Amino acid sequence: MATFVGALDQGTTSNRFIIFDHSGQIVGVDQKEHEQIFQQPGWVEHNPVEIWQNTQDVIRGSLAKAGLSGSDLAAVGITNQRETTMIWDKNTGKPFTNAIVWQCTRTNEICKKLMLDQGQNRFRDKTGLPIATYFSGPKIKWILDNVPEARATAAKGEALFGTMETWIIWWLTGGPNGGSHVTDVTNASRTMLMDLSALQWDEEILRIMGIPWQILPRIVPSSDIRTWGTTLKDGPFGARVPVCGALGDQQAALVGQTCFNTGEAKNTYGTGCFLLLNTGTKQTPSRHGLLTTLGYQINDQPPVYCLEGSIAITGALVQWLRDNLNLISAAEEIENLAMTVEDNGGAYFVPAFSGLFAPYWRSDARGVIVGLTRFVNKGHIARAVLESTAYQTRDIVEAMNKDSGVQLSALKVDGGMVANELLMQFQSDILNVPVIRPSVSETTALGAAYAAGLAVGFWIDLEELRQNWAVDRTWHPAMSLKVRKKHCLEWKKAVDRTFNWME
Repeated sequence: MATFVGALDQGTTSNRFIIFDHSGQIVGVDQKEHEQIFQQPGWVEHNPVEIWQNTQDVIRGSLAKAGLSGSDLAAVGITNQRETTMIWDKNTGKPFTNAIVWQCTRTNEICKKLMLDQGQNRFRDKTGLPIATYFSGPKIKWILDNVPEARATAAKGEALFGTMETWIIWWLTGGPNGGSHVTDVTNASRTMLMDLSALQWDEEILRIMGIPWQILPRIVPSSDIRTWGTTLKDGPFGARVPVCGALGDQQAALVGQTCFNTGEAKNTYGTGCFLLLNTGTKQTPSRHGLLTTLGYQINDQPPVYCLEGSIAITGALVQWLRDNLNLISAAEEIENLAMTVEDNGGAYFVPAFSGLFAPYWRSDARGVIVGLTRFVNKGHIARAVLESTAYQTRDIVEAMNKDSGVQLSALKVDGGMVANELLMQFQSDILNVPVIRPSVSETTALGAAYAAGLAVGFWIDLEELRQNWAVDRTWHPAMSLKVRKKHCLEWKKAVDRTFNWME
């Protein structure tokens, strides 16, 4: 009898395969980074062939470390970097280009042209999204407009579009030999092509963008009892395992944090930072720069919606400090460096490397460090780097409080950066609410595992999942109102300095 569930976490910087037991505890994990490709300023790409190879490697590696075989898994779920976009030949599996990563800004001109008619919110009533370089639709159009082979193959009905979970599921279930071409509702909701109410591709938007519907995957629930296929016996699992759960990474963390009640929120601190608030089965339009998006859908139950605040650069700023400035040799060193000083020394770092996402949505913004004096040293810079994540999160929370009409009372947190206790304390201080870290911090992969396990009856219902959630540590605010107000005012001034850099 299969007593475990596996989840692939296809992230922005690496692939991880994690095996969970029935209590939601990790029994096996393997991870492998992939190359970040920067061909031009503002362009960010991944090699999808490398990602598929790494996927196979980490599946085999995780099973080996756990001493398990594929037949020990009841189901497999996928979670992924959401808006990253690719098109490939369905007969060969060969991509026409590298995958265009969610951070990439090459579609800025396409977005500007789309905004000429009715502005940035042209499609918001249908999709819940503003027109922005972040989303998949303009990336699809860019590939079709700039890669003649992709356009020609699409016209013949022999090209397939997918975000990364679609690409991985297609290969896991057969690839060119009958692989399942699907995307779950959460990933579909990030394309700027799906009607949020109908959960279907919108014909009018497809026509405006010149995207043929034939290349699009079938939209399915996040947890689907019908399954989309099984893995192949000669594949990385060495067995037939149902593939039946998929969630975009931030929605997966929402599920992994068991934020199933309306009003519950989580924030994931990874390459970027993403705060999601469960708004129930009702869509909540945003008037303050947030996104209305799908949270999850279990089988044929009504979908659950969210408000989301998306921040492009958080953990990636620590990587930048490591790789571009060489101020640290490993990401975890930043906490000790930041603790060599008592505060930021008056320095603020706004990492608008590819513009600013929520709540500003300014593609013209670029990164700044402000407030520099000769007093400032590398410790102050390190602290400013960490604090920028907390300030950007506060910007999101302020907008979310206005949109929802409910004041945040506590914040569940997850992701790689939550190991940084200096950051977590400052986050609590600047939000003035408790910050809660769960005992299992790999909530993104856990959410994908939950989606797959629910589909096959490994877990019975959401209440059973709630029983698995437990607190590891809680941080409480310890900053005075006067100091908080001063810091937030200076942060807002710093953000203002990023605007209008690009024409």
